This record gives sequence, C-alpha cells and structure tokens, in this order.
Amino acid sequence: MATKKPVKPTKKNKESNSNSLIKWVWILVLTPVLSLFLLVLLTSLGVFGALPTIEDLANPRSNLASEIISSDQEVIGKFYIENRINVRYDELSPKLVNALISTEDARFHDHSGIDLRALFRVLVRTVLGGDSDSGGGSTLTQQLAKNMFPREDLSKIEVVFRKVKEWIIATKLERNYTKEEILALYLNTVDFGNQAFGIKSASKIFFDSTTDSLKVEEAAVLVGVLKGPSYYNPNRNYERSLNRRNVVLSQMLKYNKLSQNEFDSLKVLPIDLSRFKAESHNSGSATYFREFLRDQMNAWCKNHKKPDGSTYNLYKDGLKIYTTINSRMQNHAEQAVEEHLKELQKQFFAHWKGKNNAPFYGITEAKADLIINQAVKRSERYRKLKNAGASSDEIEKLFDTKVEMKIFTWNGDSTVTMSPRDSIRYNKYILQTGMMSVEPQSGYIRAWVGGINQKYFQYDHVYSGKRQVGSTFKPFVYAIAMQEGWSPCKEVPNIPICIETPSGPWCPDNSSKENDGELMPLKKALAYSVNRVSAYLVKQFGVQPVLQMVKRMGIQSHIDAVPSICLGTADLSVYEMVGAMSTFANKGVFVQPMWITRIEDKNGNVIEQFIPKSEEAMSEQTAYLVLELMKGVVEGGTATRLRGRYKLTNPIAGKTGTTQNNSDGWFMGITPELVTGVWVGCEDRAAHFRSTALGQGANMALPIWGLYMQKVYSDKKLNVSKADFERPPALSVEIDCNKKSSDEELTKPGNNENFDNL
Repeated sequence: MATKKPVKPTKKNKESNSNSLIKWVWILVLTPVLSLFLLVLLTSLGVFGALPTIEDLANPRSNLASEIISSDQEVIGKFYIENRINVRYDELSPKLVNALISTEDARFHDHSGIDLRALFRVLVRTVLGGDSDSGGGSTLTQQLAKNMFPREDLSKIEVVFRKVKEWIIATKLERNYTKEEILALYLNTVDFGNQAFGIKSASKIFFDSTTDSLKVEEAAVLVGVLKGPSYYNPNRNYERSLNRRNVVLSQMLKYNKLSQNEFDSLKVLPIDLSRFKAESHNSGSATYFREFLRDQMNAWCKNHKKPDGSTYNLYKDGLKIYTTINSRMQNHAEQAVEEHLKELQKQFFAHWKGKNNAPFYGITEAKADLIINQAVKRSERYRKLKNAGASSDEIEKLFDTKVEMKIFTWNGDSTVTMSPRDSIRYNKYILQTGMMSVEPQSGYIRAWVGGINQKYFQYDHVYSGKRQVGSTFKPFVYAIAMQEGWSPCKEVPNIPICIETPSGPWCPDNSSKENDGELMPLKKALAYSVNRVSAYLVKQFGVQPVLQMVKRMGIQSHIDAVPSICLGTADLSVYEMVGAMSTFANKGVFVQPMWITRIEDKNGNVIEQFIPKSEEAMSEQTAYLVLELMKGVVEGGTATRLRGRYKLTNPIAGKTGTTQNNSDGWFMGITPELVTGVWVGCEDRAAHFRSTALGQGANMALPIWGLYMQKVYSDKKLNVSKADFERPPALSVEIDCNKKSSDEELTKPGNNENFDNL
C-alpha cells in the first residue's frame, strides 16, 4: 500500500497560522480589558445601581455626635449613635499623617484614586501566586469610598460590581477634594473600636489627647488598629497591638519618616494605656446635667428644622451645644460632694448598725415594708419579670433569692451576694444630694450635681427633685420686713406666737429655749433660725406678700398659702432655691438660671442663641439688707463652721435648713460672684439620722459648700473674688447693730404701730 507523503507547509500557510495566533492573543488580551471598560462604563451610567451624586460627595452623610461644650471650651459630654466628631486636616498631627500614608498607601500623593501598580501586584502575587500576605490594592481614597458608602451583604458577583463602583467613587472624590481633605475625611470615617468613631474620639479615648498632639508611638498604635479594630485593640489584645504598632513604625522608617535611631528607641516603648478611658453616658463629668440636657435638647430638636425641612437629630447631626457650665467648677463641685458624703455615709451606716427597722425612723415596721414593696414594683427587674409573664408568687420568690450583683459604694462598684429585695433596702441607706452653683448677674449655671452616681441613681435632685426647704425659706420672710423699711438691727420679741388658721390656732415653738422671752435683733434671730420670730413676721405682714415676692424671684412650684411657710414647709427644687437666692446677690433683680448660651450646626453656623429672662423682684436696698441679715448666720449663727473648720474669712451670706425629723439638710451660700445651694438627704423622707446634731443642714449640706468654695478660691484660673457685696449709695436704715437706736419706742415689744412705721 502506497504511503502518503506529508504535505510540506507553505509560506502562505505559515503566515495564516501566525495571523490566527496573533488574533487569538489579541482577543484574549483585549476581551478582559474591553469587558472591564464596558463594566466601568455601564456602572458609571448607573446600570448596576445609582452612584453618589456630586452633592452626595460634597456633603458626605455620617452619624456625627453632638458635643456638649462648657463655658471654658471643654467638651464635657456627647450625644451619639456613633461617637464621631469631625476634624480638619490642619488639626491632624503630621506624625499621624505620616504613619497613615506610610502604612496604608505609600503612593497616596502620586495616584488619582486608583493605584495601578498595587492592583497589578494583587493580580500577580495574590490572585495568581496565592500570597495572601502580599497586601491589598485599595488606596486610602478607595477605602474612604467604602467607608462613606458602606457595602451591604453581597454575593461574590455583587462584590465585583461594588468594587468597580468604589473605583469610580474614588476618582470622583479625587476630583472634588484635595489630598489633605481626603485624608481628613478618611480619618473621620474609620472605626477604632471602644465606641471611638473617627480619629478625634479615638485620640481622646485611648490617650486622652487631641489629634494635633499625638506622639509618634500613639499615632502608630491608632493607625495599626485600623487593620482590625478588635483584633489589634491595645486594651484587649496588648501584644498584638504592640507588634502591629511596630510594623507601622517600620513602615515609617522604610519611607524615611523616621530615622533609624528614632525607630530603635520607639519600638521598645510599651503602649501607655494609663489614660485610656472608654466614654459612656453614665461616666465622666456632669452626668446628671448631661441627662437633663438630653431631654431639653430632644424637645428643642422636635421644634427646629434644618434647611431641608427635616427636624434636627441630636444623635446624628453633630450639633455643638454651648453651655454655661464651667468644667473646673463642675469638677470642684463633684469632688466636694464625694469628699463629704464619703465620710458622712460611713457615719450613717454606723449610726444605724444593729438598729431595728433601719434606716427608717418614726414609722412602723409595716410602713417600712410598704416602702420597700413599692420600690420593688417600681424597679426595672420587676418590670421585666412582669412583662415576661412571671406570676406574683414567682416574682416574690426571685426577689428574695440571693444572687451575685454589683452595688454602689463610695470606693467603687462592689460585687456582693444578696437578694434583690435586700439591695433595694441597701439603696435606701444611701445619702443623696442636689447641688447647683450660679453666677447671679448673668444667671449662668456654673456647676450642677444632681446626685452621687448616675449609673445607680438616675433621679436628678437639682431640677426634678423637690424637698421641704426648712429654714432656708426664712430669708424670703425677712425680705418682706426689709422691704417695709425695717432694719436688720430691729429688735422683736422671742415669745410664743399663735396665728389663727381655718384648722385652728397655729403656734410654732423654737427648737431651743435659749433667749426665750427676750428681745432679739432680726439679724440674731435669723442667725439662730428662731421659729417664733419668723412666725411673728408672717403675722405682721401676712402670707400673700411672701408668696408674691418669691414668685417674682422665680419660684414657680405651688406653695400653700398657710402661715407655716415661714418655717419652710414648702417642697421646692434646688434649681428654684438657688435662682431665688441669686436675686439678693444681684441687687434685687431675679435672673432666671440658664444652662445653654447657643447651639451651632456641624458647620459652626449659629442656629439659636439664648438670653436669660429677668425681673425686678425687690429694691436694691431690700436685697442688700437681706444679705446683711444672712451674713449673721455665718458670722455668729448656725453656719459659723465656715469660719472655723473651712477657714473661709471673706464676706459670706448664708442660711442653713433642717426639716422635721432631720429628713432634709440644706445650705444656701451667697457670695457676690457665686450663689450655691446644697441639699442632702435619703431617697425616702423616713430614712434619716435620728439626731439633729448629725442630721442638721450645718452637718449634712454645709460642708459640701465649704469644700467647694475652698477649691474655687484656690483655683487661680477661676479668679473668683473674695470682695464684699456692693453697698447701695444710700441706706435709709441703720445696719450697725452695735449702735443703740435713738428711737426707744422701737424696742418696745408688741408696739405694732411703731413697727409698721419704722
């Protein structure tokens, strides 16, 4: 059989095969390129979903925390969903910028949003070579695009389309922002963990620093955290964070942002976490004020609209709330409360140790049990059990079952084993307080302590709480006498007084028989808080003039029109009492205490400014005469320990207050530049000291005022004056009680006509 000769390829066939091969090579090369081009084109046209508009890029949406700013420009708190405050590029430390670029995008200044070299490296090493540690291809601008417009839960195919969108967004960002603006935007959008969204919050939480003051090693820690906020968190995973920080430092060395000597010295340093402090709504300064402000601001937001017609959102819109609180005075007030009540609480526990029915006094055991049972039903634990369908018997059993729990102590949280019912009784032992300090001329509230621990005791005792004010009300009664032309030196009889009322005669008595039956100058009577003299004055002038005056002084709470108001039977708030007392220091003009001066939007535009309301309540002379009366309380009356124990020798007008059964202790202290009121007592009025020596206002509340003013005067940055009150140009009455009155008739007891004509 004949064999077939092989056909020898012709030149024409060779050329044809070569052209065919080239064609397929081009097809293989161009197809993905053209496909990618087509994919980018279709994506940019919105075929695979809408892209952010230029307006969206110019006004990136993020949840911005609203800041509470003190009068001395300290941020004392925030309201947020995400704890994020934006910063500008010029607020960033160059060390931080160098650390970020060196680690995340070394060619940041050389590309226009997409780094082709990095993408090629990812293709060759990661995709083809399988090297997962070769690094990513995303630029900082692409990461910013992802942060600004987050990915949803996507399939692998959808991720490809999303990645292309991020390329397009990145190029748009590069066209609309400078490189510096992109860096600031990026650092504002990233999550550092520990409720720190953005670099400003992270700097504060991790290192108690500002973004322009970060040290190199601190900046390196924060940049390192970005690779995995939880995995590289220095507070949770110290060694990982330390190693990652040193990787960042080595990148800075590689790109000549650190010298070898600097790198060698920095890499051996430990991470200093001594200033780490996670932020929460229950910690930090002015917690009660901040919670009060939250309610006020939520109401404000509902009634104020943004330019787009929507109402403001306290937790997302980045408002700046400028308050009247002085951060230094606030800290001094909180420290004074802690110093005194820490010791007073020890005395209270010792006072009641081993006593039946403690800490309740003057009530039956059945009444005490009723108080506890009512508290049980008001508790969060009870509410949750009830909502879960538990029966009354089941709830009772659970409340009597011992469990491990945390309770408040002045030495910090204490983990104990006790029943929920016993924990409620324990809380009834705890002494609470309300304290407010006001600048009388402006009405600016400088310090607000609504309680001892907002985490455990949420009730605010400055604005919300109202308690019987006791003898601190007496200066208002004396003010009526001063208004009628009486002098602080006027002598009145310390004798039994009865006033007819619809329910029969009201005949108050003094707590002491000292000076019984004598004539007493009004200044001495107020100094010793003589009840009969207060009753004498209200009998002379009536109840209505007192009520009308205190209303002009800002007290809006209902007060029964009964003679006993002269002894302080009314329930009033610390806020009302301090506002009213400020009238005396402000020459008779009441200025409503205020807590906000202005509100700005996230861009610094003023949305609203606030001006205090004022009203003339009395003459300047009347106000000054009442101050002279109240000086006697400090100079030789119930508040003399301010001179002895607390060494406060400057002019001070004050008034102590102690209510029936020692349930409430008060002190109101007035100086020309600062009026401060303090209340101390237990949550329930039936829980209190059994002796007046311990339960009086001079022992419970006055020491807080004394400690606070010691700190205020020692703080040279505050520059609070120790000067005397300004005397009116002319006084029509004598205030030097050492001078004997020339009108002998004025000293005769019971001469009402002469009293009225003085």
